[in-house]
Amino acid sequence: MDLLARIVSVVFHPLLMATYLFGLFMVVMPSVLDPVPYEGFQSFLMLIFLVTFLLPVVNILMFKLFGSISSLAMPHRRERIVPFILITLLYCAMTYLFHQKVRMDWNDNFIKLLIIIDALVIMSMLATFFYKVSVHSLSVCGLIGIVLPLNKIAEENSIFYSTLALIVIAGVVMSARLQLNAHTPREVLVGSVLGFTTSFAGMLILF
Repeated sequence: MDLLARIVSVVFHPLLMATYLFGLFMVVMPSVLDPVPYEGFQSFLMLIFLVTFLLPVVNILMFKLFGSISSLAMPHRRERIVPFILITLLYCAMTYLFHQKVRMDWNDNFIKLLIIIDALVIMSMLATFFYKVSVHSLSVCGLIGIVLPLNKIAEENSIFYSTLALIVIAGVVMSARLQLNAHTPREVLVGSVLGFTTSFAGMLILF
């Protein structure tokens, strides 16, 4: 069971959630990604994967190499603070560059989604100053908070089934974190509530 829980934790790592989210929209609801053209979205997706996953992972590996963190899992709250600050800066810089260099307006759906993702990362960072929340739970429940409101405007059931799948995945991820004793039930609960409320509120405000 521990091996399966570790696999789940890696496959649904928080840093992969932005890539999963935009990949999901590209398949089931490309209209929400306006103004990114569908033909060129693979390039955008690769860029998102690079900035939101590969660059943070490289930086975390550097922290581990120089002994700033005890392990890649960063089990202690205090050792998460500096890496989380760096990751927050990377995510916010990505959003600004999409706006500035790709000439996307702040009112474009794509930019709004990036802002909500940034809010989730910022919330993870701020919470870590005071409490060790489950970032896995925060991120996967954050996706639910983004996708759930879109069911009102979706013309087909694909986003509905995707929402159900995300709810199941969230349960599996949170169970995996508890199985590994990586977090207490309270840390998992706080992370899930924080992630869902942040993203759901962001969707209500921006969309």
